[in-house]
Amino acid sequence: MSYAEELREHARIAILRMLADAPSYTSNVSMMTDLLRRFGIGYTRDQVVGEIRWLEEQGLLNAEDHHGFVIATATVRGVEVAQGIVTYPGVQRPRPGN
Repeated sequence: MSYAEELREHARIAILRMLADAPSYTSNVSMMTDLLRRFGIGYTRDQVVGEIRWLEEQGLLNAEDHHGFVIATATVRGVEVAQGIVTYPGVQRPRPGN
């Protein structure tokens, strides 16, 4: 697996974990971009939107675009992936206790 693929899988699980911890399982791209940087994933807003769109296509979250301001909400399946209850190809599995 390439570095870019590994980073993408890390970003996807980080997004899902952020949503699982967020009130109403919902957050916006601006907040997620800032938090990803704190986790050492220096994604741009466009890259975060791209991952949100991918996660939405997989049924792991729902996204709404409000004139360029994207808001994401985790689905039940997305929360299960974030918690490590189920695995999903293309999303890193969280480590036990994390």
